[in-house]
Amino acid sequence: MPTSFLLYPVLPFRLDYTVWALRRRSKNIIDQWDGKRYTRLFFIENQLIKVSVEQKNKEEILVSTNKKINQKTKIELTRLLEMMLGLNRKLQGFYRIAKQDTHLTPLMTQFKGLKPPRFPTIFEALVNAISCQQLSLDAGLQIQNRFAQYVGKKMSGTEGTFYAFPIPKDVAECSVTELKKLGFSTNKCKTLIDLASRIVADETLFNNLENISNDDIVKFLCQFKGIGRWSAEYVLLRGLGKIEMFPGDDVGASKNLQLLLHYKNKLNYQQISEITKKWYPYAGFIYFHLLLQKLSKKGIVE
Repeated sequence: MPTSFLLYPVLPFRLDYTVWALRRRSKNIIDQWDGKRYTRLFFIENQLIKVSVEQKNKEEILVSTNKKINQKTKIELTRLLEMMLGLNRKLQGFYRIAKQDTHLTPLMTQFKGLKPPRFPTIFEALVNAISCQQLSLDAGLQIQNRFAQYVGKKMSGTEGTFYAFPIPKDVAECSVTELKKLGFSTNKCKTLIDLASRIVADETLFNNLENISNDDIVKFLCQFKGIGRWSAEYVLLRGLGKIEMFPGDDVGASKNLQLLLHYKNKLNYQQISEITKKWYPYAGFIYFHLLLQKLSKKGIVE
């Protein structure tokens, strides 16, 4: 017997915009969107659960699972969805800033209801960063899809096959040779296996990150071989929900910002830092708006 319950986001909220900011591309096989429902596999309390999320109206989000879940699992699932979809984020400050900025006003108006998405774990955020290092987003996600298909747990049914994001234990048991066949470089393979192994050895490895400064988080993450400034800042935004962080080394985001401001030349890291200061603490939230704008121009997001 499936379980269904309602969640009530802080308004305004648009599930479609938020899910697209999370999934980034239609080829993403982890975060599925059919135009109406967001579906994802979660591994909670050692059980695989298929979860569908649908916006019933402006104020209510309907969550449905493929099986009956107990109260403990429901509480954990609620925590994950509220975090991933930014349901409780209050963004009145952003709307005030955007109304006074001629560059931001059209973005705010077009994508009103977007919330800042977050990956459910730091590990998933790091893997996403590693997958896309020095590659296009499309190429990185293609490799990551193969990674999920090979390493992750799956569930098949009448609606097709769904894949859960790989958990550290399963990644730690992989070899470099196995991961290389999926398209990862040797160094990326070693980084993924090392990260997974360290998390298996110490499940609290990333537990205190939210309690330290952004600079200290970047320094901590850069201690791991294969993690540089871009990956660390990516994790700050997409893994920890630090929406004041605009990853200055992100090529795609830099291009989007350049187009928004009508700059003729490419922007470097320092220029981006200076430009986004005036949008503090919402520069990272603008990053998501720019992503949606790009997807909208491609006809992917309405």
